[in-house]
Amino acid sequence: MLDALLDGVPLMGEVARPERLVAAMRHAVLGGGKRLRPFLLVEAARLFGREDEGALRAACALECVHCYSLVHDDLPAMDDDDIRRGRPTVHRAFDEATAILAGDALLTFAFDVIADPATDEDADLRAGLTLDLARASGLGGMAGGQMLDLLGSAVSCEEADIRRLQSMKTGALIRFAARAGARMGGGSADDIARLTRFGEIAGLAFQLADDLLDVLGDAEALGKATGKDAALGKATLVELHGVDWTKDTLAGLVSEADGLLEPYGARGAILRQTARFIAERRS
Repeated sequence: MLDALLDGVPLMGEVARPERLVAAMRHAVLGGGKRLRPFLLVEAARLFGREDEGALRAACALECVHCYSLVHDDLPAMDDDDIRRGRPTVHRAFDEATAILAGDALLTFAFDVIADPATDEDADLRAGLTLDLARASGLGGMAGGQMLDLLGSAVSCEEADIRRLQSMKTGALIRFAARAGARMGGGSADDIARLTRFGEIAGLAFQLADDLLDVLGDAEALGKATGKDAALGKATLVELHGVDWTKDTLAGLVSEADGLLEPYGARGAILRQTARFIAERRS
């Protein structure tokens, strides 16, 4: 679906799609990765019986937002990374200006995809998803979290502040994924609340595992540099509490996720396995 959406053929209302910009966007999006966020959205929708192209389109929109953030995070003015998913980052494969435009275009295109009637016939649902994604992505979500992260050691190292940063930078899009899937699947208010909390747990577990891998992981296996948090003096919960505390906390999050999904019986098996994968991943 991502391959089909990111082709060179202009849509109605577009004038042209510059070949170099399309190539940079495709480099950013189609170059591997776990696809965790779109996977969560698709599986959350499937939990409530929705398995169609609309859920997949919403998942692709979410992945475009995620990949835009990676393109911009990798820039020299931000995290200054040369390798992403085992390949040159977009600004290295192309140039900085093209990388900036590719990120801009991916972010904008995400809202094109999610607002299109092809995603869902219900205009109110599409509007709600658009609003949720905007807030998860922007000033009070991922972009705001990245700003706090760039401040690094200049901000407080208190646990509450670290958790807030991580819930914005990493957690907001993962929370959106689970919540959006439940909404698209027609879940009840209780279902949506359960999946929203599941998304929060998954987001925290993902960040804890990421920070643990930055300390213990292998750069070649990860496809990116390790040890950067310590080198930059960034506060993390792993640095604050240690490796053993982090592993215990991850186990507790997996247990809570299991409890949230218990009412769905066997239908929740894939999401339960996903929570465990997030907590125990090695890359």
